[in-house]
Amino acid sequence: MKVKDVMTSAVESIRPETTLQETAEKMRALNVGSMPVCEGDRVTGIVTDRDIVVRATAEGRDPRSTRAEDVMTREVLIVSEDDDVKEAARLMKHHQVRRLVVVGADRRLAGIVSLGDIAVETHDDKLSGDVLEKVSQGAETAAKRG
Repeated sequence: MKVKDVMTSAVESIRPETTLQETAEKMRALNVGSMPVCEGDRVTGIVTDRDIVVRATAEGRDPRSTRAEDVMTREVLIVSEDDDVKEAARLMKHHQVRRLVVVGADRRLAGIVSLGDIAVETHDDKLSGDVLEKVSQGAETAAKRG
């Protein structure tokens, strides 16, 4: 099964100069925890709700003037829409993340694939369970350090 068969393709993005307030409002309206940051349709980063809290709010930054590019994660984990779902799951497990940005053959934003997408669409409980266990271990370790 290919990533394009399970990904969410109706993904909105933000521009690097979008303020964190606008980003958070968009995330709330879309009920999502992350937003790809794009220049045109090329992915340059990703902003998560955690980025907003840890890299902005905790540092006392003003969400009305702080821009997405100021707090975004620049090293985005990307998977191709033509990759096998097992490769996406392997990347999630290895990097202990719950979602990956999906690009097309032209390297343009095509969607997002989440652990939930893989679990629901593949019906492979072992695959999604293995990834969830590894991702959760990373969160548990971070909480202990925290």
